Amino acid sequence: MTLIPLSALTFALLCLGVCIFQLALILGAPWGEFTLGGKWRGVLPPRTRWIPLLSVLIMVGMAAIVLATSGLAWHAFQVQAQSLIWWVVGYCALGCVANAITPSRRERRIWLPVVLLMLASSLCVALGP
Repeated sequence: MTLIPLSALTFALLCLGVCIFQLALILGAPWGEFTLGGKWRGVLPPRTRWIPLLSVLIMVGMAAIVLATSGLAWHAFQVQAQSLIWWVVGYCALGCVANAITPSRRERRIWLPVVLLMLASSLCVALGP
């Protein structure tokens, strides 16, 4: 497997992991200190659970863009995805900054490496052939 497909699959698997975490938060997992700056310890309040839902939708969209850009999936969407891939790279870059400055040390330790890998893998796909 070459670098581009490997990077796309890595990105998609990381998105899947983020989605599982976010869905667990929506369902009441007591991991509030690992998200949203660690503002809530334990279970997120019901009024804030729309935020992890939004994150799931963004992750699914970004994974689709990366997979389409790489040519691994949704070939009919590949041309559009090639322009959208830079939004994915930018979102991941902003995510790195946000996770680097979060007041939650636990959030930073878990998510900064994940988002750095997402940035690197999306950038590999964006710069691909």
